[in-house]
Amino acid sequence: MSAVSNFAPSCSGGGRSVSFSWTESKFRSNMALIPRPFENDKFLVSRLALRQSSRATKDLTVRMAIVDERLARRGNVGKTSEILAYDLIQGALVRWSSIMDRSFPAPPTAVFLHGILGSRKNWGTFARRLAKEFPTWQFLLVDLRCHGDSASIKKRGPHTVASTALDVLKLVGQLRMTPRVLVGHSFGGKVALSMVEQAAKPLARPVKVWSLDATPGKLRSGGDGEDHPEELIAFLSTLPKEVSSKWDVVNALIQQGFSKDVAQWVVTNLRTNGSPGSSSSSFSWVFDLKGIAEMYQSYEETNLWKIVEDVPQGVHVNFLKAERSLHRWALEDLQRIHAAEEIAAEEGAGVEMHVLEDAGHWVQADNPDGLFRILSSSFKGIKKRLPDDLYIGVIAKEGKSR
Repeated sequence: MSAVSNFAPSCSGGGRSVSFSWTESKFRSNMALIPRPFENDKFLVSRLALRQSSRATKDLTVRMAIVDERLARRGNVGKTSEILAYDLIQGALVRWSSIMDRSFPAPPTAVFLHGILGSRKNWGTFARRLAKEFPTWQFLLVDLRCHGDSASIKKRGPHTVASTALDVLKLVGQLRMTPRVLVGHSFGGKVALSMVEQAAKPLARPVKVWSLDATPGKLRSGGDGEDHPEELIAFLSTLPKEVSSKWDVVNALIQQGFSKDVAQWVVTNLRTNGSPGSSSSSFSWVFDLKGIAEMYQSYEETNLWKIVEDVPQGVHVNFLKAERSLHRWALEDLQRIHAAEEIAAEEGAGVEMHVLEDAGHWVQADNPDGLFRILSSSFKGIKKRLPDDLYIGVIAKEGKSR
């Protein structure tokens, strides 16, 4: 399994990940992207270096297909656009990069989207587990606008569900991927639905969409003991942009009435300002809180029932309700989804409702095993229907076994 990131250097899981920050790339304008595969037991490690030109950045704001064929033949990428930060986690049998010859399609790809105040790292452990179970797949984990490493990439407003979805569509187009599965948690669930609403391509057919603990319509506030995202954003806006201790922030959040789990999760958005190992380091927030506040307001107001009740052919929309996340799901929502299930089945599309037992809103943390079992059906089903030529570099024995 290999993991490739286009931002901050990191190393995680059983394999290595190689990454570069956007600011570093401005000073390294002549770096080549050279795949160098190494095998370490059952993990494949790909090393990538990025070659970037500022003129190309301006040219590729909207364009989907971005690989210059002459540079691709040399093994270099001459055009990279500043869209979003991401990690690409590939199964051990994937031998593919976005600069390969255009005659080679990407392997089956799943896109994972986080919620408000989250980041792509929320899905890292879960995606690596999927990559081990489904080694011919690759998993694209994205930092949405105003979040994580993408916060340093300036985006024009308005910061909405629709504009966030368009960012992701541009990114998968730039990488020449056609996602077969879209998984979005909370805010990310509506982003996934908006991607279907906005684009026929680069979304493939069939495509399965998962909205995890998020309804397509009006958002309902949490009850006692539940998280209050709007209140959390408001409180964070009162804190200084630079703090001396993560624990001070955790304690301040707990005193304000937020749970310890939420407090500890929030401080994962703090990055050290000093050099590694420095005892005098301070911390700064990585997100754009003003932009996030706009995104959350859009999340509350965006209505995507039309996509659910008139699903495009070849699209299967799945909703997952966390058993303990009762306030988000009104009886009316459940009834509309079940009615949409029947209509979609008659028209060759699909809508389905699932319940994740023993889980609150943070589904991948509360019950990762249950979530893994439910989501795995998407990868098994599509894997069997895809043609063999999508599995670039799969060993002969694996090919014969399908």
